[in-house]
Amino acid sequence: MAPAPVANPVLPGDFPDPSVVKIGDTYWASATSSNWGPAFPLLKSSNLTDWQLVGHVFPDKLPDWADYYFWAPEITQEGNKTYVFYSAHKKGGNLAVGVASADRPEGPYTDHGPLVGQAAGSIDGFPIRDEKGRLYLIWKEDGNSINQPTPIWAQPLNEARTSLTDEKKELFRNTATWEGNLVEGVSMVRHGDYFYAFYAANGCCGQGCRYGTGVARAKSLLGPWEKNPRNPILTAADAWKCPGHGTVTQRNGRWYLLHHAYAAGSFENVGRQGLLTEFAWTADNWPEFGAQSGARASNPVATQPVTDEFTGAKLGLDWQWPIEDKPQFALRGGQLRLTAHPDKGGAALGRHTLTGTYTATTTLLAPAALPAGTAAGLAAHGDPKNAVALTAGGGKLQLWERRDGKQQILAEATLPTAADKAVQLRMQVTGGNSYRFAWSTDGTTWTNPLVNNGAVSGQFLPPWDRGVRVGVLAQGPASVTAAFERFALNSQP
Repeated sequence: MAPAPVANPVLPGDFPDPSVVKIGDTYWASATSSNWGPAFPLLKSSNLTDWQLVGHVFPDKLPDWADYYFWAPEITQEGNKTYVFYSAHKKGGNLAVGVASADRPEGPYTDHGPLVGQAAGSIDGFPIRDEKGRLYLIWKEDGNSINQPTPIWAQPLNEARTSLTDEKKELFRNTATWEGNLVEGVSMVRHGDYFYAFYAANGCCGQGCRYGTGVARAKSLLGPWEKNPRNPILTAADAWKCPGHGTVTQRNGRWYLLHHAYAAGSFENVGRQGLLTEFAWTADNWPEFGAQSGARASNPVATQPVTDEFTGAKLGLDWQWPIEDKPQFALRGGQLRLTAHPDKGGAALGRHTLTGTYTATTTLLAPAALPAGTAAGLAAHGDPKNAVALTAGGGKLQLWERRDGKQQILAEATLPTAADKAVQLRMQVTGGNSYRFAWSTDGTTWTNPLVNNGAVSGQFLPPWDRGVRVGVLAQGPASVTAAFERFALNSQP
């Protein structure tokens, strides 16, 4: 009896470039966090479909050598050590591949610095042993950033995984028409007589993405490599667009690719979500994805309401912040106390959105105590330069947008006396980017600051490589603290 189709996404929300490894009886995964901290989520599962976020590779302090663009972590295990190879932007330089290690997959991780950083940039590191057992690092030279081809390189790696040795050798590059200006995200596996390199090609991100998945094979790690004449082997379908960049894994003798794709209904507003797509081996020894496997099947999105009462000692692991501007916050007495920030759009905390239609609510305590020049409230965060928010402060309620660092007030109202102790703020989103905000003093009667219950377009919010986060913010001098009580996110398919 064939197993039921996977109910994708298995990683709902913005989890690009997912990587997976089996350690003992447990699967461990990570994914790109880009410019949202903490860097690189750590998730575990017993079955590849039900995942629990348990931590981060760099939960508090970033590696000293890197500042942003934390991309494409590859989590691997050998012996009693877990390794995470990752890409990041080198301070004062370009993209480079680094590595961190831990005695347990949940960490703590020790960073060992960058391994390779070419002038055009180096990304998507993947470790593998050749047919003689010698350890290599595979990576992509980011030539597309300077309108050049994108070679996939292999170079020996010392056993400590702290430096490359000998000379690098090119395995293959973007040569096929469908591959466009790049090949990247190589994940290798050995099966039968061949090494197989699953790779992504063409444009990765946004509405104009053209991503697809190809595969090449070789009997020796250093080649010669041949590309599958049937490439691309995984392409866009009705439900999921631009599938690519993942890691091969197995369960119960069946083969899967854990990769990302955009949901057709929400696209870049939610971001690239994690899909599990099954494949099989053909008689001529190539992988083939079935017509109803994960990325091609239209499966319902199962989401549970998210509620945070802020009653724990620490902020939940699902909360994120701009990677270069971690805000100051504390949890006390069932309140999230967020210290304001005077620059870069304020102090921001956000969570993944899961679908294109959802409602988010929070309660801002004592808004009348926020002095002129300060504001706090509910926001949809694109990045520090782009947001849409409903805030209170200085005796006013304001609906505003921030585009490319320039903030504009869309509507304004006097804060009513009934809201002196608390005001509830609500955001209702449809179609991924149509935002309606409202406020209430009793949770029953809601007022939209715009005339005729109007909506605000958030089409400008998502950066090219990540989805929108929804959460709270506080703007103003660092001497001011805003207090929030309860945050809820209710997603609809």
